[in-house]
Amino acid sequence: MNITKLRVVFLAISLFSVQANAQESVPRPKLVVGLMVDQMRWDYLYRFYDRYGAGGFKRLLSEGFSCENTYIPYVPTYTAIGHSTVYTGSVPAIHGIAGNDFIIQQTGQRMYCTQDDNVSGVGTDEAEGKQSPRNLLTSTITDQLKLATNFRSKVIGIAIKDRGGILPAGHFADAAYWFEGNSGNWVSSTFYMQELPEWVQQFNAQKLAEKYLQQDWNTLYPIETYEQSIEDDNAYEATYRGEASPVFPKRLASLMKDNGLGLIRTTPFGNTLTLDLAKAAIANEQLGRNPQRVTDFLCLSLSSTDYVGHQFSVNAIEIEDTYLRLDKELEAFFAYLDEQVGPGEYTLFLTADHGASHNPLFFMDKRGNAGYFDERNALTGLNTLLSEKFGQEKIVRSLMNYQVHLNYEVIEANDLDEEDIKEVAIKFLRTLDGVAFVTDMEKAGSSSIPARIRERIANGYNPKRSGCIQIILEPQWYSGSPRSRGTTHGTWASYDAHIPLVWMGWGIKHGTTNRETHMTDIASTVAALLHIEEPNGNIGNPVVELLND
Repeated sequence: MNITKLRVVFLAISLFSVQANAQESVPRPKLVVGLMVDQMRWDYLYRFYDRYGAGGFKRLLSEGFSCENTYIPYVPTYTAIGHSTVYTGSVPAIHGIAGNDFIIQQTGQRMYCTQDDNVSGVGTDEAEGKQSPRNLLTSTITDQLKLATNFRSKVIGIAIKDRGGILPAGHFADAAYWFEGNSGNWVSSTFYMQELPEWVQQFNAQKLAEKYLQQDWNTLYPIETYEQSIEDDNAYEATYRGEASPVFPKRLASLMKDNGLGLIRTTPFGNTLTLDLAKAAIANEQLGRNPQRVTDFLCLSLSSTDYVGHQFSVNAIEIEDTYLRLDKELEAFFAYLDEQVGPGEYTLFLTADHGASHNPLFFMDKRGNAGYFDERNALTGLNTLLSEKFGQEKIVRSLMNYQVHLNYEVIEANDLDEEDIKEVAIKFLRTLDGVAFVTDMEKAGSSSIPARIRERIANGYNPKRSGCIQIILEPQWYSGSPRSRGTTHGTWASYDAHIPLVWMGWGIKHGTTNRETHMTDIASTVAALLHIEEPNGNIGNPVVELLND
């Protein structure tokens, strides 16, 4: 056989080998997009359904798979815990993020969830830059993707809130970016990089936050068509600083003088700004077009829905308008993914970190049972009683996260009996208005509390970072006062714990399930979809009904 024939044979064998290897590779999407809508109640999928367009929320429901009864399996229901749980498949008892803020019980130190004093900000000198995922004790599904591809996959987290971008992206992320209100810039920390990439610097140079705030926030449609909302001028909404009343139109350019560029957080345009950065990341980082031919992951959290909800509450025109605008934003974002990555080439899931309560005053005005738990007076009354019983001041540090945090320095220095203190505290707290149950965390499993709530207490209890006593309020009660406006979340009730979970794209069947699923099932479902190991603290189960065979 001559040299030419040998070369032809060798080339044919090589091509066959390449084709065989390509055929044997594990099928995976080019990109996974985890989209969290902060404070999105499950019923927002349907409350404004008639006004949604075909390409946003309706596209998710018509093309994708909806888990209609997805619940948060722990208390308290807060942002940092929700983002951590979605991506770890775990709960505070294991992953360690016990609140947006929590107390290190051994030292009494208050800790912000992503606080890291050993790093510096990148793109900012503000304290907001000193952030990382180091407080998260378990791996994330994004960490597992990195491990599975020998770190060839790209993982990027983006959110106005630092915790919304950092915790989902995990420990091995290429980058996480969050919004710094004083400058209006997107920033990061030295945990990820020493300087912002050129494309992020160019993005910041556009001064988009300031440009968006030059316009008024008026309703997208005629205000009289907002039939799912109460009147515009009502007693349940908070005002912006410098605003006489919380009504449309909102003169953002004028309000920016009193509120700064951080004002954009509490408008629908914060979502616009976030999605702008997400598109820039997809284009500049080639997400979904990885030259290593592996799956990339974009962790995207829309924070402004939460800020708007806190300020204006569930029934406000501002909420309806925010979701109608978001629907249009999602339609454009999905179209961008189709263009850049390809229809059917990416997998996307949409969920929330928690829901939101109706404003208690609104509920009471409609003759419903509701109220405010006065945390400050409760703490003062409890410490006064304990001082009388045990002879020491400030035995309880805080009632943060609806938990009793004891001052162990005082207890140990004075040789006080912790069990006696807890017994007195529990009896006192049970007498307070709005309190349904109080239990010693270590005895919650055997307490006279409905089983579903007992399980959520146990899942939320991290002995090193949680209080020793859990307070469970009656439905439609939360910490605040009759002067409080807007709304909040944090409780076990369905309005806080029932969240949307909709999947769309590569590997996803069309359909729904009404069986109960949980926030903890998301990470293991992604792991099953990608054929990779689940996170190391995972307790969830894959939603197998949605996976293509």
